[in-house]
Amino acid sequence: MRLVWTTDLHLDSVPTHAWEQWVRDISALRADGLLITGDISEGDDVVLKLQNIVRDINLPVYFVLGNHDFYGSTFQATRQNVIHACRDSSQLHYLTDLSAMQISAGTYLLGEDGWADGTVGNYDTSTIHLNDFERIGDFKASAQSTWKQQLHDIGRESATRLRTKLEQLPTDTQQVLVLTHAPPFREACWYEGKTTDDNWAPFFVAGQVGNTLLDFSQLRPECKMTVLCGHTHHAGVAKMNANLQVHTGAAISGQPGIEATITVNSRDLAVAQHHAE
Repeated sequence: MRLVWTTDLHLDSVPTHAWEQWVRDISALRADGLLITGDISEGDDVVLKLQNIVRDINLPVYFVLGNHDFYGSTFQATRQNVIHACRDSSQLHYLTDLSAMQISAGTYLLGEDGWADGTVGNYDTSTIHLNDFERIGDFKASAQSTWKQQLHDIGRESATRLRTKLEQLPTDTQQVLVLTHAPPFREACWYEGKTTDDNWAPFFVAGQVGNTLLDFSQLRPECKMTVLCGHTHHAGVAKMNANLQVHTGAAISGQPGIEATITVNSRDLAVAQHHAE
């Protein structure tokens, strides 16, 4: 099986010529499926953009949502709309709403939106203020004093869903491909070739999801875990231990691209980058 991975498309701000070139580039690879690690568009048209992808590329699309995908809406409303769209399409697969899917003998694909949850770095002294707090209804309707707890709760919910999926994997699982949006570790949160500091980490690292991944990798050392994420728009690879590696994808605003092709066979899962940051 050959899969194409892309991330942080932000299709709400992509001109027609860039969209058409991206479609041609994806189609030329003759892959078996498309992987998207979030920030597809914004809440008011993310479903339409997913439907356009299926219409023009005609591949199974396996995806999770990123923070921008909830802009102008709420978590519940956006997810409900996306889930309904997936039930009407045989080619759209919202991994946050699904159990692990077998993609070859001994190899499974699963995903979880994830959320930078304020548990890594120093939230209380950070000077970072994201548009999330003004653009997502769940935060906009709440007092600033509650945001830290909200981030923690969203991160915990993501980690719980992910843990359940991992625990349900068959005992003979050899490889797991995990899609998520926010980097699950500080070491995977890249910007211009460097990893994040305490100021940025609370809003860019999904700490509780990371803990869940580490716990599973230690519990199942015979199972190789490859994690794909985005969010930072800068690429890098972090090897967390012998069986857990995280690939963070790059992106350029207004220019959707291809991050890598993933080749899956019964003994290996190879990630071939299309560019380097």
